Amino acid sequence: MAPRLEDKVAIVVGGGTGFGLATVRRFTEEGAKVVVAGRRLNKVQEVADTYGATATTCDVTDDNAVQALVNMTVEQFGTLDVAVSYAGFQESISIRDLTPDALHRMVDVQFNGAMYFMRHTGNAMAASGGGSLINISSTTAQRPVTGHIAYASCKAGIEYATEVAALEYGPDQVRVNCISPHLIETEMTEEIFKIKLPIEAIKQQTPLGRMGTPDDIANCAVFLASDEANYISGQNIVVDGANSTQKLPTANDYGLLAQARPDLLE
Repeated sequence: MAPRLEDKVAIVVGGGTGFGLATVRRFTEEGAKVVVAGRRLNKVQEVADTYGATATTCDVTDDNAVQALVNMTVEQFGTLDVAVSYAGFQESISIRDLTPDALHRMVDVQFNGAMYFMRHTGNAMAASGGGSLINISSTTAQRPVTGHIAYASCKAGIEYATEVAALEYGPDQVRVNCISPHLIETEMTEEIFKIKLPIEAIKQQTPLGRMGTPDDIANCAVFLASDEANYISGQNIVVDGANSTQKLPTANDYGLLAQARPDLLE
């Protein structure tokens, strides 16, 4: 069976860690030629050396830098077939404490950067006959939780922008989809996973009975990037083990779980 992404050219931004690292590995396993980009060259260079990819720097908040990344990819490989950006950060802050600086910082990365990435990669794919553009959202965009007013609002905006982009780029055979991961342990979320009680509560309210992994997200990206998904566009795929079919854990759930599992408080 031929590799699913054989000879496809892909850009993965944020490929130095977490979801991006897993996606670079899976894309190269499936035969893609990958340009892995990020702000920390040492990180992406290490990944590129490991998986036979091409490394470069890119700050998605800089429109010119995103354009340069796309131009470099097309000049080197002749085309662009797949693009996915995991660039982002997480900061818990309530609306009561949301300062202009904090809001601008979040919007610049999570929303503006994603829009720049969509525009430049979408235009490049449209010019070369089509491709697959993959955005990244979060289940917090569909299930409100405290402390994520800026982050989740940006992600909700990206889900809507995905639908608009799919509509506009459709005639050019550019498919635009979105992946919404549930809480998964990465470099960005590792501190949360040190607190055993809420993680166990979430796991118990996830029908598949486990937390997700970066590979779960990368596997979804492989599918959307492949020709198997060539009639799928404008969709948001939630990767959460069916957790979104359940309610979010409450203080009462935490209390009952703590009584039953005191070891989780250690």
